[in-house]
Amino acid sequence: MVSADPPYYDNIGYADLSDFFYVWLRRTLKSVYPELFATLAVPKAGELVATPYRHGSKEEAERFFLRGMTSALRRLAEQVHPAFPTTIWYAFKQAESDGENGTSSTGWETFLAAVIHAGFAITGTWPMRTERGNRMIGFGTNALASSIVLVCRPRPADAPKATRREFLQALEAELPPALHELQESNIAPVDLAQAAIGPGMAIFTRYAAVVDAQGRPLSVREALAAINETLDRVLAAQEGDFDPDTRWAIAWFEQRGFETGEFGTAETLSKAKNTSVAGMVQAGILEARQGKVRLLRPAELEAGWNPESDPRRTVWEMVHHLVRALETGGEAAAAELVAALGGEAERARELAYRLYLIAERKKRPAEALAYNALVQSWPELARLAESRRAGGPRQAELGLVR
Repeated sequence: MVSADPPYYDNIGYADLSDFFYVWLRRTLKSVYPELFATLAVPKAGELVATPYRHGSKEEAERFFLRGMTSALRRLAEQVHPAFPTTIWYAFKQAESDGENGTSSTGWETFLAAVIHAGFAITGTWPMRTERGNRMIGFGTNALASSIVLVCRPRPADAPKATRREFLQALEAELPPALHELQESNIAPVDLAQAAIGPGMAIFTRYAAVVDAQGRPLSVREALAAINETLDRVLAAQEGDFDPDTRWAIAWFEQRGFETGEFGTAETLSKAKNTSVAGMVQAGILEARQGKVRLLRPAELEAGWNPESDPRRTVWEMVHHLVRALETGGEAAAAELVAALGGEAERARELAYRLYLIAERKKRPAEALAYNALVQSWPELARLAESRRAGGPRQAELGLVR
């Protein structure tokens, strides 16, 4: 049974870091271990990381990493016991945007390609909170909070080939229920896109190859782009469960966020969504004055909002009142709203996933953080809300209800 933690593409140069210690060890131990300390610095040529300055270019460094990692993983695939999955831990940070093939991470896709070329089929990708926020590398940097665990099994030797159309059809059929299961398990929105790669790559890697109309094998980058497109469509399709005001607000939020826009543009969009600007002002989610329109931020919403007496209750305001309550009054205050919303609270959680994805892709970190925090707090909010329904607010606060 194998659980491995291989090098992370070009994120960390361990051999370069070890020079700091090597020079001092060499001075004291060269006479004891002359062969080990024969060089002036740590040997670096064989280190399995993609460092362009060692290989002459970024492309050559990537090819070196792919060849070496494929060779190492192929040996693993040959040795592992078929009764147990292989787990491979991988952390990465850099992301690149490609106009033709969507957003991808070079280190991530190169590593996935190595896993697949080695003969593994990927059955899951699970984000794991492995990194401490107060570790030294995290001070003042955009350091990682998670590692990704790839769950793999050797691909059968008789695995069939598939066309690109067959692959996309399988994605459309199998990925939506898998994503629904992930959401039901309350996976954090920040981790949803990574976790979705698991069931998507499980489809891609169960084939010996996926080929396009010209017979060209589909690359890992193209497969990841197809998985991300399907994820977008699934989350967008959930909008059909929302009221017209919420559907308008989602479209406006994607374009403008909470910034001001033209009234005429807002009015045109409202007709497409079967609502009106005046109605949304009345609903309490929008401000319209002097030819300008903007969505109200959570902090600007009415503090004493009672969902039971709201004549024009929307899923949009449910989410943002929950965000406001969580930020100002903590989980206890937010749980009161969850209890008051009853079964409709689940629709608010669904919308939080959608809004996180929009905010993250539009580079709005503060908003993304608020939606992610709401979903991560959901199990505790649901527990507190159930306690309130069972025994009343006071008993729940005192811990008298279990």
